[in-house]
Amino acid sequence: MKGKILIVDDTQLNRELLKDILCEEYDILEAENGREALDIVCFEMTNIAAILLDLIMPVMDGFTFLEELQKLNIMDKVPILVISGEKSVQNEKKCFDYGVSDFIGRPFNSVLVTRRVQNVVNHYAYKNKLEEKVEEQTSSLREAYNTLKIQADKLQKRNQEIIDMLGNIVEYRNLESGEHIQRVKGYTKILAKKFSMQYPEYNLDKDTVATIVDISALHDIGKIAIPDSVLLKPGKLTKDEFEYMKTHTIRGCEILDKMGKDWEPKFKKISMEIVRYHHERYDGKGYPDGLKGEDIPVSAQIVSLADVYDALVSERCYKSAYSKDQAFNMIVGGECGVFSPKLIEVFREVRNDFENFADNPIKKKDKAVIPKEDY
Repeated sequence: MKGKILIVDDTQLNRELLKDILCEEYDILEAENGREALDIVCFEMTNIAAILLDLIMPVMDGFTFLEELQKLNIMDKVPILVISGEKSVQNEKKCFDYGVSDFIGRPFNSVLVTRRVQNVVNHYAYKNKLEEKVEEQTSSLREAYNTLKIQADKLQKRNQEIIDMLGNIVEYRNLESGEHIQRVKGYTKILAKKFSMQYPEYNLDKDTVATIVDISALHDIGKIAIPDSVLLKPGKLTKDEFEYMKTHTIRGCEILDKMGKDWEPKFKKISMEIVRYHHERYDGKGYPDGLKGEDIPVSAQIVSLADVYDALVSERCYKSAYSKDQAFNMIVGGECGVFSPKLIEVFREVRNDFENFADNPIKKKDKAVIPKEDY
């Protein structure tokens, strides 16, 4: 069964040209303006694979149409490709802000049009399938979770199962290696345990430290919502791409909020803090909210430093690994963003523990040996 493409353009010739290019692969729906398109979307919502949208139209223009789609929560389910004749940086930025996936320039090149449409359709099909998989697994887990929440030991076990499931999804998309996740958990454990002893005023008891360590595995869960073209780009991201990448913190919270409706309040609170705020910096120059100083939850501060350290001492496709001395000096010197003075002091004290762990990391297959009783 063919997917359906909705072409929204007030110029009949443009619609005919695009229809000729795409009709072999897709069934074509047409609209002359945003109002007609909105009626079609409401009727055919689950059947539309992508929307090709002109911006300048009578009755309802493209930007107004995008606003209406946002109100209907459709933008995350159906990709939008904007038809543009003249390149306008301002319009492109505005379109990206609305969540537009790509652009198709005029005059139309049949190869480029076909490839761009195929790319976004395939990506969204994969993303939607992945989200359905998450929702299906979460639904079954939620039912089981409700029967266990009055029993603390079984509740903790269920929380761990959810974390492992989400961690597996992150690895399934190849966002983070299993080794990276386990290393971040190891560094987080070292840092959180020492911090809790040195600064008891933060009330990081044994269970809280254990929760921070477990949730550190999910700090980048929001990246499952970032397009492969941005997430897996081998070169440097453009400014707009980087801004889009930064939304993984917010998208991660949205995922957890949907999945964690039945989570124990403290567990959910710490989870949301780590996922949303692990890129905030003590001087207020982080994201997504530009929090400053002690407004940044200590759970997120701890995981942030652990994540940065592992990123520095690990080899990536776009960089070589820094030495442990270089990584230490870069973090202490503020080259990776400013961290809390208290956290830096603790980091200085556990430097040897970090370096020993870096030399002998816990592999994914050995993760069961991480003892919780010594938190």
